[in-house]
Amino acid sequence: MFLGTHSPRLDDKGRLFLPAKFRDELAEGLVITKGQERCLFVFPMAEFTRIAGQLQAAPVTHKAARAYQRVFFASAYDEVPDKQGRVTIPAGLREYAGLTKECVVIGASTRVEIWDQQAWDDYLTESEPGFADVEEEVLPGVF
Repeated sequence: MFLGTHSPRLDDKGRLFLPAKFRDELAEGLVITKGQERCLFVFPMAEFTRIAGQLQAAPVTHKAARAYQRVFFASAYDEVPDKQGRVTIPAGLREYAGLTKECVVIGASTRVEIWDQQAWDDYLTESEPGFADVEEEVLPGVF
């Protein structure tokens, strides 16, 4: 399970150091793709394969499912981190997420998310008040 918030920097070649505590689970390979709210999703290969199977099970006749699959898979990039724990973020994904030198990498349970620092700060400013006020109907039976 991926947990926590980390602040690595993106280098001039588009490489990012993965947090040390995430490296073991991602060492055998990972997939980076577009996520919601203009962040990037990073999945261990096994988790990406599981999600891909679920997406492939959606009926090809469902227009929204086809559209989501196209963007999700077309933007996916598979990689094995180098010996220093770095991954290269392709230019198109850096552009999509608006990544600058200052980044935030968060653990989001079964995936890692990569955010531009300012975008993450803006997201938290907007979302934290709602988080503090979540009621049972939003997450029934969780707490």
